[in-house]
Amino acid sequence: MIEQGSIAPMFEAPLLRVEGVSKRFGGVNALRGVSLEIRSGEVHALLGENGAGKSTLIKILSGVHVHDGGSIEIDGKPITFASPAQSRDAGVAVVYQDLSLVESLSVADNLLLGREPKTRLGFLKKRQLVAQAEAFLKSQNIPLDARAMVGSLPFAYRQMTEIAKALMGDVRLLILDEPTSALTDDEEKILFEAIRAVAARGVGVIYVTHRLNEVFRISNRVTVFRDGQNAGTFVTQETNMRQLVGAIVGPDHAVLKTDDAASGQSTRSPTHSADKPVLELKDVGNDRLDRVNLQLRGGEIHGLAGLIGSGRTEILQTIFGLRPVQSGEASLDGAALAASGPAAAIGRGIALVPEDRHVQGLVLDHSIERNLTLPRLPHFSRLGWLQRRSASEHANAAMRRLAVKAPGALTPVKNLSGGNQQKVVFGKWNEPRPRVLLLDEPTVGVDVGAREEIYGVIRAAAVAGSGVLLVSSDLSELLQLCDRISIVVDGRITRTISRQDLGSAEDLHHLIQLSQPSEEHAA
Repeated sequence: MIEQGSIAPMFEAPLLRVEGVSKRFGGVNALRGVSLEIRSGEVHALLGENGAGKSTLIKILSGVHVHDGGSIEIDGKPITFASPAQSRDAGVAVVYQDLSLVESLSVADNLLLGREPKTRLGFLKKRQLVAQAEAFLKSQNIPLDARAMVGSLPFAYRQMTEIAKALMGDVRLLILDEPTSALTDDEEKILFEAIRAVAARGVGVIYVTHRLNEVFRISNRVTVFRDGQNAGTFVTQETNMRQLVGAIVGPDHAVLKTDDAASGQSTRSPTHSADKPVLELKDVGNDRLDRVNLQLRGGEIHGLAGLIGSGRTEILQTIFGLRPVQSGEASLDGAALAASGPAAAIGRGIALVPEDRHVQGLVLDHSIERNLTLPRLPHFSRLGWLQRRSASEHANAAMRRLAVKAPGALTPVKNLSGGNQQKVVFGKWNEPRPRVLLLDEPTVGVDVGAREEIYGVIRAAAVAGSGVLLVSSDLSELLQLCDRISIVVDGRITRTISRQDLGSAEDLHHLIQLSQPSEEHAA
């Protein structure tokens, strides 16, 4: 196993050498002479804000794009990938943030898709397929049920299936794009063990992430891209958070906030009022929740912490009307919440930023303007006709307020970076101000700069009086933002802690583990 900061035995020549690679798309220079070396057995982190060039380089290495200039070598031999198939044949495996699984098939079927064991007559050997998948998952200590249907799995387990699928091939170079974006700390540890095991076999790993804390836990070296160029390469043990953030955002930006976030220190004083709660759940239950009790005050940011599948997301869905309240009472400003669905919740001033923005939060083929006005169509309509001028003014104002980087309000949302897409999701609920803002993993897949901007939007909502209920697998994020944090286990809130009573993310992680059922905790 490769310990943190150590590097496995290397080949004399780098496994991968990228030298002076450039790529243009029309008038845009996506890459301007970038260089990168990956050694055999090395975990090499690749950092940079959205638009820095990371995704373009990954697509070049995976055969999706062909570079315009510069050179790429594998084991000292020049190579150009004209297709993804050529890249795979050379041993390059890429796990993208957007999953490519067949949800109607099992985990085992997905892991061996295209290389299923068959009889001489071409019939599938189902038992052998399942056995191969189970043996691999056990060898990597990946907690997936090989027989489970992928479509029934939580997002984090679908992501782990994608990673396991890549690891099963004859991999020389493994590229992971935001692999822990929806994983809990325990699942992250399992993933890191699998990555270290792969690196110990001599595989080179490019690890793309926006979570800087991970860099110090898993990588040997770090390369930073900024504006399509190299901003520095560092030995992980010889650098620190401040240096990395400085390289990512450039010398003109302050970096103190990220140091605070990394240490788990809160940069926000509680702002909630002492009035009656804006939202209250009393013994609320349904098919996933078991007697949930919760009070959310106006101006408060209240976090929900727990393992994947603990019921955090289901609490938000129940409040938003996506799941019925079958027992107990749910009230907003003292009046009962109707069980008539999301439309009624929106009408009462409840807004939801969902975990999967691509599927649940946006219409990707539509423009920024259409996405921003979609939840408020009656407000922008007269006699059934959309008032384009009013909608356009609203969209442009929201883009300015949230600093959405795009050519204009008619730009398709699919053309935006992840951080700007997430700002559009927030923008849908920004005017009028929601009474309750429900946030499910609001910074998944966004870069350092965009994350700070989103934090500012969340804090501004609380300062303006909204009650904010925040689900996040990033414990440092909860500690940085929240006034109080509730721990969710098996559909119940087991305890609620004031931020002032928690010292670090490790303290919160320990409390989450102690809250698990005794037999699970013992395991």
